[in-house]
Amino acid sequence: MESTLLCLLLVLSTHIYSGHSEDDDGQAKADLTIHPKSSQIFSGESVTLRCNIQRGEVTDWKYTWRKDVVDFLSKKHEYEISEVKMSDSGDYRCLGLHIEHKKYSEWSDAVRLTVTALPTASVKASPQGPVYSGETVTLQCDISDYRDWTYRWNRDNKLLPSPPSETITFSLFDQAGQFQCEGTRTRRPQRTYLSPSLTIIVAALPKATLTINPNPVYTGETVTLTCSVGYDNTWSYTWYKDNTKKVVPQSDRHTITGATFTISSPAVSDQSRYWCQGEIQSRTISSIMSDPVNITVIDRPVAVLTLQPNWPQIFSGETVTLRCDIQGGKGIEYAFYNSGKSFYSNTEPEYRISPAKNGLYTCEGLQKINGLKHSETSNAIQLNVLDKPQAVLSVSPQWLNPGDSVTLSCGVKESSIGWRFFWYRIVPYRAGLLSLLDRSYSVEPLSGNGTTEDSYTLIPAGPNHTGRYVCRAGRGDPVYDTLYSEPQFLWSGDLHPSVSLRTRPNRTQHFTSKSLSLSCEEKGNSTGWRLKRYRERGVESGCGSNWGSIAGSTCTIRSTLEKDSGVYWCESASGEYSNAVNITVDAGAVILENPAYPMTEGDSVTLRCTNRYQETNPNPKVVFYKDGVLIRNETTGEMTIPAVSKSDEGFYKCKSTEGESPESWVTVRGITPGPSTSVLVVVVVGLVVAGVLLAILLVLLCRYKNAKGSCCNRIFSPPQPHSTNLDPKQDQGSTQGQAPDAGYTRPQLDAAAATAGPSDVMYAQIQLKKLDKKKKKKPAVPKENPVYSEVKTGKATATGHAEVDLKQKAKAKKKKETETPPEADSVYSQVKPVTAPGP
Repeated sequence: MESTLLCLLLVLSTHIYSGHSEDDDGQAKADLTIHPKSSQIFSGESVTLRCNIQRGEVTDWKYTWRKDVVDFLSKKHEYEISEVKMSDSGDYRCLGLHIEHKKYSEWSDAVRLTVTALPTASVKASPQGPVYSGETVTLQCDISDYRDWTYRWNRDNKLLPSPPSETITFSLFDQAGQFQCEGTRTRRPQRTYLSPSLTIIVAALPKATLTINPNPVYTGETVTLTCSVGYDNTWSYTWYKDNTKKVVPQSDRHTITGATFTISSPAVSDQSRYWCQGEIQSRTISSIMSDPVNITVIDRPVAVLTLQPNWPQIFSGETVTLRCDIQGGKGIEYAFYNSGKSFYSNTEPEYRISPAKNGLYTCEGLQKINGLKHSETSNAIQLNVLDKPQAVLSVSPQWLNPGDSVTLSCGVKESSIGWRFFWYRIVPYRAGLLSLLDRSYSVEPLSGNGTTEDSYTLIPAGPNHTGRYVCRAGRGDPVYDTLYSEPQFLWSGDLHPSVSLRTRPNRTQHFTSKSLSLSCEEKGNSTGWRLKRYRERGVESGCGSNWGSIAGSTCTIRSTLEKDSGVYWCESASGEYSNAVNITVDAGAVILENPAYPMTEGDSVTLRCTNRYQETNPNPKVVFYKDGVLIRNETTGEMTIPAVSKSDEGFYKCKSTEGESPESWVTVRGITPGPSTSVLVVVVVGLVVAGVLLAILLVLLCRYKNAKGSCCNRIFSPPQPHSTNLDPKQDQGSTQGQAPDAGYTRPQLDAAAATAGPSDVMYAQIQLKKLDKKKKKKPAVPKENPVYSEVKTGKATATGHAEVDLKQKAKAKKKKETETPPEADSVYSQVKPVTAPGP
């Protein structure tokens, strides 16, 4: 008894640290608290973080503390910050490791520590700015947060014996220096930061300085006189003309704004001597009078610089002309400047720049006799020369619909003024045609002299129009051409009469790491076709050396990659294109199988949602979309459109629990019905009807043979396990509406087979016939180990199932014996035992 009690106490002691029973094996959680529990923690105060784990003693644990993303270890459950700083702000967590059991607790919830800065004191002086000897200055210690402060003042880092008041006032004779203040109080926060220093300087009375710009002044211009007294903006100014007693009055042409005096359109009467003086009226301070300045007014002509042609953007290689116009420009030279530096001078007012260069251009007139400035400097023209532009081409639509028009649109992104557009089709190199940079291709013009319209239409577009196109633009005299545009394609999905591109597997979407074969199947005497593809990097050829292996006319990509996505086609030596196929290689789990070629109205098309792991999930629930709109839910993994129409054309994709396929375009071509089409439809319908009738006949024949012990069941049905237990509930509703002498039975499947779905279920029909006892013959000796099933003809249940009893018959003896006849209205059928299929 004592040993049992001892063992019980030992078991309990191993769990007592956690504070829960054996059934409660949950992980302990840490709880973090901050002390003091105040809404504000001020810089410099002491803070303690405490980690509590409600299992065992605090000494049973080692603690991990985390601030934001930084961890540090401690044996203590308290973490103290004696003088908290602003940098200590952050989210804190804690975690415990039980020393004995080596088990971790859960991390505590994050607790935010926010450190509030101490209030800041600042010193304000009145008056502000420089102060002068004899003035009285008042200093104020400003603390915007909290109240009940006691103030302390320092001058040059020494405490002043002034009373603890917010303001101090003194006269400036020898009180210059650096002043600071701070506040203290009994409640939190108990102090402020020491204010920044305010320097008080005792200055002598300043002298006003007067400047004029420009001088001399030309009639029609504006002259500005500026008066300044140091760098202080508290001064107001008085202006004097002719002598220091005559104040200048304001008028429409004479305006005073702050420290400036402006004379608009100066006249000869404005030529004189001027002075200025500064005053601070609120302090009764006046500066020393400025030195006098003379204004001279003369006439000067105006220069105007223009750019020809005046396009908003000028490109590298273009030619421009600068023209300088000066009224009354006789006996002068025209000087042109770039960023203030002279680069050309001539008696002609124009200068041609070829090619155009960046710069800030101006011009002016110079006297031919002495070279002195004759005119004003002209307006400035900033010439920013852009890189040679490249035309931008778009083709719409890019996939050809025979008979429709195709529009080529060309533009210059940087500029839209003054261009003519030229259109070209890319062809293999031909002598006499313009060539592209690699010289393996030439460009064949579509329009001789170009067009002012930015679009060119192929009407109607046919298979002979498929291929690559470029455009460029030109303007000016001499003509300046842009770079050729990037090539744009016009593709066709329709089969070419001379060659066809075939893909195996025959679809547009493919999984990565799978094999893909593409072949140029030539027809008749057509030869010399090569497989090419277009990706974002451009056109690629050379399957055997670059992206696959070639055998005959077939290119095989052994293991597809996502970068193998692109448009594939066959191209002849003369530049003809076959049908093109837009291949998408996807690394996901689901792709959509759709036709690689255009469909014709009336065709039947089946879209399959294929799973990369089809073996493990053969029939997922699939949702099909057209143009982003859900159109059908399927459990078979595929969707069939019996007769497609033009309205079925669009982007399709599918989605299952395994993932979502990329989108693929399904093209539908129209068809004009004719006599041959009608005959073909009749033949096809006839064949379909004949096939259905033949299938029905075979089913009826098998059922008839089955009733007589035929082997149809063994031929058309999969092997079944030896167990023949039947579940009547599995066949509810199967015999409703049947004749009284017929019933359906279904063997009970094992767990694996029960989940296989309807396709794994086999039904056997047994017809019950009355036995004619008079003509009853002795039954043949059964084969070895037969199994007989007895079908009782009792009352049919509401569910319409038949009850079957299976009985094992003894092995037949070789001696002639009269076997016991079966019970009335019972039918026995021989069932051979088979071995259940393996998993």
